[in-house]
Amino acid sequence: MPESNLLTKNNHYYTKKMAKSEKHKLAQTLIDSINEIASISDHHTPMKKHCGNLSRRLKLLIPMLEEIRENQESSSEVVKALLSLKESLLPAKDLLSFVSQVSKIYLVLERDQVMVKFQKVTALLEQALSRIPYENLEISDELKEQVELVLVQLRRAIGKGGDVYDDELYRDLLSLYSDRGSVTESDMLRRVAEKLQLMTITDLTQESLALLDMVSSSGGDPGESFEKMSMVLKKIKDFVQTNNPNLDDAPMRLKSPLPKSQDGDQDMKVPPEDFRCPISLELMTDPVIVSSGQTYERECIKKWLEGGHLTCPKTQETLTSDTVTPNYVLRSLIAQWCESNGIEPPKRPNNSQPSSKASSSSSTPDDEHNKIEELLLKLTSQHPEDQRSATGEIRLLAKQNNHNRVAIAASGAIPLLVNLLTISNDSRTQEHAVTSILNLSICQENKGRIVYSCGAVPGIVHVLQKGSMEARENAAATLFSLSVIDENKVTIGAAGAIPPLVTLLSEGSQRGKKDAATALFNLCIFQGNKGKAVRAGLVPVLMRLLTEPESGMVDEALAILAILSSHPDGKTVVGAADPVPVMVDFIRSGSPRNKENAAAVLVHLCSWNQQHLIEAQKLGIMSLLIEMAEHGTDRGKRKAAQLLNQFSRFNDQQKQQSGLGVEDQISLI
Repeated sequence: MPESNLLTKNNHYYTKKMAKSEKHKLAQTLIDSINEIASISDHHTPMKKHCGNLSRRLKLLIPMLEEIRENQESSSEVVKALLSLKESLLPAKDLLSFVSQVSKIYLVLERDQVMVKFQKVTALLEQALSRIPYENLEISDELKEQVELVLVQLRRAIGKGGDVYDDELYRDLLSLYSDRGSVTESDMLRRVAEKLQLMTITDLTQESLALLDMVSSSGGDPGESFEKMSMVLKKIKDFVQTNNPNLDDAPMRLKSPLPKSQDGDQDMKVPPEDFRCPISLELMTDPVIVSSGQTYERECIKKWLEGGHLTCPKTQETLTSDTVTPNYVLRSLIAQWCESNGIEPPKRPNNSQPSSKASSSSSTPDDEHNKIEELLLKLTSQHPEDQRSATGEIRLLAKQNNHNRVAIAASGAIPLLVNLLTISNDSRTQEHAVTSILNLSICQENKGRIVYSCGAVPGIVHVLQKGSMEARENAAATLFSLSVIDENKVTIGAAGAIPPLVTLLSEGSQRGKKDAATALFNLCIFQGNKGKAVRAGLVPVLMRLLTEPESGMVDEALAILAILSSHPDGKTVVGAADPVPVMVDFIRSGSPRNKENAAAVLVHLCSWNQQHLIEAQKLGIMSLLIEMAEHGTDRGKRKAAQLLNQFSRFNDQQKQQSGLGVEDQISLI
């Protein structure tokens, strides 16, 4: 062989090898950078939502980067795109660090300037992600869709700008900053202190230090604006100390009207924070829940909404409706607290409607809500029969319609149902409770409340492990319903749900297997859960189901296997299970969907170990792939084309190596 050709091939090989090495290092650097950015968690309140959104979107890129890191293929185009992404992460990290350290007062008063920085960072990230040649990357369709979702969110964020500003906070601070004193200044200071969370000595000291750091970074000449911000901080500090002379490092309790004891004297006890309306700071007499999940005094939230406000006063979330629902559980707790402290319980207003528009009368009959209140009391009963009958009725009500699901959740039933998942020794009660949560989860607004506000996942996992077969089936179905939200996939996987789901898939009834499979499929879309599923022994169960057509689980098993095969641990375990003959058989005679998934499994396995290519070729896969590339489904055509490209590159590599001498081949190794 001519020496010039040999040198060319050697250079080509070493260039490709260096590109792979550089790509691996770059991908790992990006993963480390994103994890470092995500660890910046002390986001200051005014920009907390923007920081959280940016951090969350970046974390969604990690599964893609892990696959790129493990992938055997590489190109200069991919490396160049990753370098661009690396450069865009630097300003993102700097911005989040800045927001976590800078003055909160500054963040509000200079919100437009800060938002410009967020938009610039977002635009840089969007541009970098758009440059990645996804069509040249051998990553799963699920991950491509996940990255596409991140891109959509980034583009939307660029267009939205500052539409989540707290205008009231801005106006209050601007008034204090401009030193326009008024009789309502104390109200302004109260609102500002609470919203900026400047309520302890630590909070106030950190804000002072943040302002001092800004003065230092300005070279000791901060100018008039910093002096005014310091003046505003002093006003807040004086107000907090005046209202709480014994201020220590505990959150302050601002002075507000206290309930009177039954003898007419002012009671020394301050009601718990949760019993006081966030608007009036007074003990609530008619607490109602708005669509954000927060509770307010009916008259206060009514005036807020009638004033044209469309957001939740406490969280600043946009309210999806102006419907309010009585918080029966909280009203009962307030009454118990008053009784135990010798205070006259608040009287229920005559015009209190169980569920209504804040500014109009109820359209729902009272007896319906009285029924819900009665069921809630039974849930807290010490009698197992009451608990069983109440959970059974709630199960049926929640199954009927979305109105019931909203009303039951808003009444405070979910925490009581969650409690019964673990404390009840009655299998029927446990089954009713988990099925009630399943039916309530059908309402999209309830999914987050069930997982985060009520912490239901550990209890559901407990039922999945210990309950009756029907309870286990419905627990699996509940996890599937909740896992529709991406954030919930992480929580459910971390709660240990995957091993009992694998057990149910292996040993359960036909319905139980179906429920377990759908839950596992959804959970394994998240990259972090794939390794958990592999370690839980899911692959052998799936391979067994593939060989049992009578089980009726072939479609589900193959779809999950296609997802697991994209994970490094999944490749190893699936590859050791002699999967190639099975996959080739599905490509030859399976349904269109099964052909897609079988090809997807082989795409991942063959990119990881070329021995699978050799085995598949011996089994006559080439003609099947050509047929699939021409007449298959859209996804099937893509997978067939990817496999044909792998075969083409493999054959080219074999030809190149066959042209080298033995010593040259050894040197390349």
